[in-house]
Amino acid sequence: MPIHLKIISLHRKVGREAEITASFFIHYPQMIDKNKLSKIVEAYLEGKSNYLVEVKIAPGNIITVEIDNDEGVNIDDCVALSQHIESKFDRNTEDYELTVTSVGLTAPFKTLRQYKKFEGKEVEVLTKKGDKLRGILKSANEDRFTITVTKKINLKGVKRKTEIQEDLPFAYDEVKYTKYHLRFK
Repeated sequence: MPIHLKIISLHRKVGREAEITASFFIHYPQMIDKNKLSKIVEAYLEGKSNYLVEVKIAPGNIITVEIDNDEGVNIDDCVALSQHIESKFDRNTEDYELTVTSVGLTAPFKTLRQYKKFEGKEVEVLTKKGDKLRGILKSANEDRFTITVTKKINLKGVKRKTEIQEDLPFAYDEVKYTKYHLRFK
């Protein structure tokens, strides 16, 4: 897309105004299609233990591909996927910056498979209402997930608070995030 700039220059020595017009052509690289890139990644990962979590493309074709694995992602897997993606695009016509990375251990979950991976583990949930909860991820399916939280309540006739467990179901659109709760002992 060419951009034309008009530059006006004042010449004080001569005492008159002169108009100089110059054309500048700035090349904007064509944005890489996110769906096309996602299909390339998914096809490459098919049958492998790694899976696609997210593809992000920022202005200037700054691409980030996040992958995960139920057992953890190996750096060699990231390198191999990066090389595969680069082989599918022509650097002469598509200028881009590519990062292939694993999802961080405490990053918010973005896929059902991540929820499944952490079933039975302690998670942190921030609801859209602003409640922050910690509990054990009991189950997850396409529509919702359930965590088991431990609460302390006062029972009649008992001086000490009693711990009870309660299952709390959530639809995915009711939470801002769910992530693994890393506990240091």
